[in-house]
Amino acid sequence: MIHTMRWFGPNDPVSLMHIRQAGCTGVVSALHQIPVGEIWSVEAIKERINIIEKENNRYSELKWLVVESLPVHEDIKKGLPSREYFIENYKQSLQNLAKCGIKIVCYNFMPVLDWSRTNLNYEMPDGSKALRFVWEDFAIFDLFILKRPNAEKDYEPDVRESARIKFEQMTPEAIETLKNTALLGLPGSEEAFNLNTFQGLLDNYANIGDAELRNNLYYFVKQITPFAQNLGINLCIHPDDPPQPLLGLPRVVSTENDLEQLMNACDLRANGITFCTGSLGVRADNDLAKMVKKFANRIHFLHLRTTKREENPKNFHEAAHLNGDVDMYEVVKAVIEEQNRRKAAGQSDNQIPMRPDHGHQMLDDLQEGITKRKTYPGYSAIGRLKGLAEIRGLQMAIERNLSE
Repeated sequence: MIHTMRWFGPNDPVSLMHIRQAGCTGVVSALHQIPVGEIWSVEAIKERINIIEKENNRYSELKWLVVESLPVHEDIKKGLPSREYFIENYKQSLQNLAKCGIKIVCYNFMPVLDWSRTNLNYEMPDGSKALRFVWEDFAIFDLFILKRPNAEKDYEPDVRESARIKFEQMTPEAIETLKNTALLGLPGSEEAFNLNTFQGLLDNYANIGDAELRNNLYYFVKQITPFAQNLGINLCIHPDDPPQPLLGLPRVVSTENDLEQLMNACDLRANGITFCTGSLGVRADNDLAKMVKKFANRIHFLHLRTTKREENPKNFHEAAHLNGDVDMYEVVKAVIEEQNRRKAAGQSDNQIPMRPDHGHQMLDDLQEGITKRKTYPGYSAIGRLKGLAEIRGLQMAIERNLSE
């Protein structure tokens, strides 16, 4: 695997030198400053490449290997007539990325929200802090803060009642924190959605159910994938996070069957997968090692992390990379076997870029006061370094074992 880390650009408190010293050779980045739907110009792409590669003549090389993400405009997800304009813009961005030598592009098809959590500072037994999702707390946000119409039908009676009791006991500060956490914007942004306008965004999906969203996704990949494959670009969709419907919105990239339908919708290799073990691993019915083997040739990018389901299986938190519900040994073994197969077949992409994801906040990243480092939730330097070191050791052991 090619070891990479996500870098949110020049404002990211985790520097390129941190990523280099972690042992990475690849960078995963995006042009977050460009509004969704606008074209990424060659000039803007080259500017980011030049920043990433600036110190390569002095230190070990870093390359921008993966775009994460080239966002899909909401009009495409909603299937509006204006999607044709945004699809053409998307194609132009892909063409410009190909001109600059970037050949792996991650995207997602989650309506309105990207990944969702209810706690960004969940304290672990060792004192580090992790991301957590609690179904009851999400119900509090939905039922009593957002007050979404007809939200009651999406929650079990006991959850509605316990959420009501808990909400009535919350302080204004706790309510504000939960609101801002649930409304957190796209990764790389420090701004949350506005509560006053958020319901309007949801209303736009009032007539879009599971079947409609799937059709809109399949239409998009059928338009984009042949173009991307001709450019030598591999597209890779990120699964839903968490992999279940939220806020009345459908989610259609959550299970093995979802991925199979999507791969069949456009049977070209460029129509691929970002295999995120954390997102897919939230569901007990997803057999991750089996899924790696099944979709092996379509996996172009890896997010290796693990979550831990709690007593209520709808609740989960980000576990240490080797300690959660994901059988990381079997997953990494399946990945290495696929890389060996590609190498034997003479494929040039016989090493799959991988990044550790959603590391715990720990050590110096927890320091209070003037030395405290502000990082994007889940993207502190030291927690990801720990995860990468664990994955790297596991990878080396499996490779050694397979070669003997």
